[in-house]
Amino acid sequence: MIPTETDLADAVHRAARAAFLDLFREHPGHRFYYCVLVTSGEAYGPALSAWSEQALAEEAARQGCAPSAIKWSYADSPFCCHGERHLEPVRPLFDARGELFDLPDDEVDAEFELRLRAMETAMARLDAEGLFGTGTDRHSVLINVEVPSEAGDEERALRLNPPEALTDWLTEAAAPADV
Repeated sequence: MIPTETDLADAVHRAARAAFLDLFREHPGHRFYYCVLVTSGEAYGPALSAWSEQALAEEAARQGCAPSAIKWSYADSPFCCHGERHLEPVRPLFDARGELFDLPDDEVDAEFELRLRAMETAMARLDAEGLFGTGTDRHSVLINVEVPSEAGDEERALRLNPPEALTDWLTEAAAPADV
């Protein structure tokens, strides 16, 4: 049986909740400002990445760079791929829908969007549950579903976040032409 968009969203929701909760428990006192799910251009099952102010300062010092150089980089984060034990079981559900680029050309974009919508739905549910904070605390956390080197990150960020959470990210990370 091929998993539906709802099946994907439900599975990502459960897995991402467990992964983010582990991250927050393992790093008490960290002020997380960036919490994302990342996937490739093939829209495989997601990986988690996050940044906290403390981790950014430590990693910038370790790399010998300005914090602004890595502040929004999912790949430079020491928390990149955190919680893999929770997210790994979700990947076969994505695989069961088939390889994206084995699909007929006229179906690729629709399948890509379906998979991203499922991830976005999962993040929106986690946000509605208060996982990323509530009220003014939520305003300091950017959440997203990111696909490196693909368009659409900005649109998803705009849908997933209150305007107050977007201020720095839009100025520092989003491509001005796309916003």
